Amino acid sequence: MSNNGVGIFLDRDGTINKDVNYLTSADQLSLIPRSAEAINKFNSMDIPVFVVTNQSAIAHELLTENQLHEIHDSLQAMLKKENAFITHFYYCPHFLTGLENNYSIDCNCRKPKSGMLEKAKLDYGIEFTSSFMVGDKLIDVQTGANVGMKSFLVETGYGLKHKSEAAPFANYIVEDLFEASTIIEKLLS
Repeated sequence: MSNNGVGIFLDRDGTINKDVNYLTSADQLSLIPRSAEAINKFNSMDIPVFVVTNQSAIAHELLTENQLHEIHDSLQAMLKKENAFITHFYYCPHFLTGLENNYSIDCNCRKPKSGMLEKAKLDYGIEFTSSFMVGDKLIDVQTGANVGMKSFLVETGYGLKHKSEAAPFANYIVEDLFEASTIIEKLLS
């Protein structure tokens, strides 16, 4: 993959698909309009697209890791129908006060910490300062800012609610993932 170290990091719920507050089943998945088109644009530019998602539902025993993989497989199938795909899904199953002891830890992967991004950097040769983070929450833009990425806050999901507190960390505040993809395409051309 000839991406010159560029990677696109996307939050999942509220950025790609509609946020339903603890998505625990694939039948709850619904794409946000134009999100598949945005991902297709990145795919066409030969830039790897990573999902980085906090999934504390696992620590809270609302979801198993196998069920999460099924959800991601379903999301990938939905995107494939729109000629788009995610290069790799990274997730954090931890939550300090979760019910499941194996997942009730203070980890380095839960956003806004950078563990998931660091893993992608190792796996795919990503350069943070050449890459982009897109999400609908303060923690998403903080995660990108913490490693020197350009960060986009989308107004889908919780974006409007988090707009004022996220503004200092976001390089861009945009309507949706598609608008972010249009700006990223211009920045890279």
